Amino acid sequence: MNLAEKILAAHAGKNEVAPGEFISAAVDMVLSNDITAPIAIKEFRRLGVSKVFDTSKIVMVADHFVPNKDIPSAEQAKQMREFCLEQGIKFYDVGEMGIEHVLLPEQGLVLPGDVVIGADSHTCTYGALGAFATGMGSTDIAVAMATGDIWMKVPPTIKFVYHGTLGKWVGGKDLILYTIGDIGVDGALYSAMEFTGEAIDELSMDGRFTMANMAIEAGGKAGLFHVDNKTQLYIKSRANRDYLVYEPDIDTEYARVIEYDVTFIEPQVSLPHSPANAKPVNEVDNVKIDQAVIGSCTNGRVEDLRLAAQVLKRHKVRHGVRCIIIPGSQQVYLEALSEGLIEIFIKAGAAVSTPTCGPCLGGHMGVLAEGECCISTTNRNFVGRMGSTGSEVYLANPAVAAASAVAGMIVSPDRVMK
Repeated sequence: MNLAEKILAAHAGKNEVAPGEFISAAVDMVLSNDITAPIAIKEFRRLGVSKVFDTSKIVMVADHFVPNKDIPSAEQAKQMREFCLEQGIKFYDVGEMGIEHVLLPEQGLVLPGDVVIGADSHTCTYGALGAFATGMGSTDIAVAMATGDIWMKVPPTIKFVYHGTLGKWVGGKDLILYTIGDIGVDGALYSAMEFTGEAIDELSMDGRFTMANMAIEAGGKAGLFHVDNKTQLYIKSRANRDYLVYEPDIDTEYARVIEYDVTFIEPQVSLPHSPANAKPVNEVDNVKIDQAVIGSCTNGRVEDLRLAAQVLKRHKVRHGVRCIIIPGSQQVYLEALSEGLIEIFIKAGAAVSTPTCGPCLGGHMGVLAEGECCISTTNRNFVGRMGSTGSEVYLANPAVAAASAVAGMIVSPDRVMK
């Protein structure tokens, strides 16, 4: 079996599973947020169950519309707060919260070998830790909160092998945008994406989280990485429970094996209105921007902020451009503060926010008006994703987004670092 099948078989109490097989699997973590939790809570009540199956395996995070932007979002957060207090569930609120998919790995709540489900499509982020993590609807989450089990069809697995050495300014965001540009937004439809190769071995944990996060943008059910020394070092100080590391069998078969030489991959930019519309940054000509957003569950980690600061240091955001920088968690914010990154951002003329999903989904803290253009480190650039249906969003890595904020148009970091 491959990595996804090994994890699912163990959680289904089976010796082996195969693609297409329907299974019932035990879950290690159930997640929901301030958009999806209220629906899950309502459905949980309808089941007639008084208590969740295990308070240590359920977490709720208020991150999409917090600090609350209006009365409806305040009511949603209040509903979560009261339910978590009643049930004894961990609730991450303003002041200690973060963007859920940055926060949970950071807090050691997801570990290698876990099966994690979340009422958010980017739950696949945790595959960077060698977990099987996937998004589900709020009704599925309600049942999992009550029973501790889910049912699902075992997905086929596509193996992606990345050879070579990454070039300057090229990281996990560029690899995944390049991959989605190659296979399309349905290229891994209901498949597990297993990321391997020497370029992946060299990739940081933050870069791996970025790649796993966007597996869903290729239609993937999950995105998984093998557990190596980097993974073990990341979780060493975070894990407060036992975990199991799974490895694929040497002779396992895959639905497909796709190989890339990363040596010649440049920083990528996905043009509107699809993540698959990816091009090298130097092929994106004369695109003026009104806004740059650096953050989100895709690129809101400290390594991302360091990249942005490297570009913004001794530079100024161009007059007429709004540059919004959002640390992915309070811990990331604190690290950025202690390293002097926040000072660099403020002196450059950027706005720094408390952790929130905010502009990524057109929620708040950077909604676009008709005719405006934004370059963003977020994960989606669909029509109307960040505001008006008449606006445009370009996706890129933090260095490209920062350089574009300085230039006032989409450019390579090399253009402003001369």
